Amino acid sequence: MKAIFLKYRYYYNDSLKLAIPIVLSQIGHTLVHFSDTIIIGHFAGTVALAAVALSISLFIVPFVMAMGISYGITPLIAQHNGRKNYAECGRLLSNSLFLNVLSGIALFVVFYFGIVFFIGKLNQSPEVVVQAKPFLTLLVSSLVPLMVFNTFKQFAEGLGLTRQAMYITIAGNVLNILVGIVLVKGMFGIPPMGIKGVGYSTLIDRCLMAVAMSIYVFRSPHFKKYLTDFAFKNIERQRIAQLLKIGMPVAMQATFEVSAFGGASIIIGTIGAVPQAAHQIALNLASMTYMMAAGMSSAAAIRSGNHFGANDHHQLRLSAISNYHIVIAFMCITAFIFTAFNQWMPYIYTSDKQVISIAAQLLIVAAFFQLFDGTQVVGLGILRGMSDVKIPTIITFISYWVIGLPIGYILGKHLQYGVTGVWFGLVAGLASASVMLFLRFQAISKKNNLKVTV
Repeated sequence: MKAIFLKYRYYYNDSLKLAIPIVLSQIGHTLVHFSDTIIIGHFAGTVALAAVALSISLFIVPFVMAMGISYGITPLIAQHNGRKNYAECGRLLSNSLFLNVLSGIALFVVFYFGIVFFIGKLNQSPEVVVQAKPFLTLLVSSLVPLMVFNTFKQFAEGLGLTRQAMYITIAGNVLNILVGIVLVKGMFGIPPMGIKGVGYSTLIDRCLMAVAMSIYVFRSPHFKKYLTDFAFKNIERQRIAQLLKIGMPVAMQATFEVSAFGGASIIIGTIGAVPQAAHQIALNLASMTYMMAAGMSSAAAIRSGNHFGANDHHQLRLSAISNYHIVIAFMCITAFIFTAFNQWMPYIYTSDKQVISIAAQLLIVAAFFQLFDGTQVVGLGILRGMSDVKIPTIITFISYWVIGLPIGYILGKHLQYGVTGVWFGLVAGLASASVMLFLRFQAISKKNNLKVTV
């Protein structure tokens, strides 16, 4: 163990220094839904909590599609920065901003009308659907400002400048919580808005974050040499295609995973509002740890992109393996926390004893998939930095839609294991993704004549 630590010590430090601000920023995206869930669970009741679960399970699909498309710029920026091709970074930013705003508008239109038409046809409790509709509309409306924020965030992170996005995200989450409580409860003369209140607070938060992040990039001296060719006259089909070549597969990878979790939520919703509310609590907690691992994945993509751009495959390999080590250690800790405190953690969200009892059981299952969840997302990040996105997209589809969700449906519905059975199906999907992505990484390493040492 000591020999391994000494071998990778530099890369552990480098990865953590880059990753920690990204992790905190990534957690911020989840904290929006985390705070929404807590506020609703305590101030609006179990039905409203189930409505949040349904809403987020549907919104998560356009959300991760938007995020995935915006990620297309990060490895390209990292690679061009590694080659010291600074002017191209500004050209890519112009194209990314145009593409992301257009994508946000398109996703809003498609999912807004899709929500209105389909949400009543999912065999969910009618009282849950009534509360979910206005909340979902507000969430989908926040996609465009979210895409603007993420454009500048991913650009800055591709250059290794990660702290400012973290600060803006933290400030935005504090604002989201405060405004959400005021609007949901009805304070300072404002009438109580219930579930719509957290929808408005999320929309306001994301608009302000987009403005703050764009001002930072344009005014900070760190970016001056990269923005010399930032202009909308430099928007070209070739660069848009470059961004989509990476961004669309990344979007599909994330969509396959989260839509499987969304599908699981819909299956659980046919069982009842109480299991659905419990599912939302356990999933929300698991999402927090996932976003931490996703931050490590983003850092892994940046460093992989730097080394790949510089054609230094040896450094790439050492950096990548160090990220695997870190995420495995971290996820073992979170698995222990979920197991040790499974009876108490649900009280953060609700005082409903039935919901707490089911959520406590699900946290034990969540502890099982922590390791697989962390390693699969880091594997995706490493491969993304190397511009290897097509095969990982196929792997994620097979893992979640061919393996995970069908197993969950059979265990949960046909074999009557209920919500716990559905979650065991998700474990199977994550485990298969983790193994196949690491095997893909091994194959590429061998292709480059590198010794595989874990």
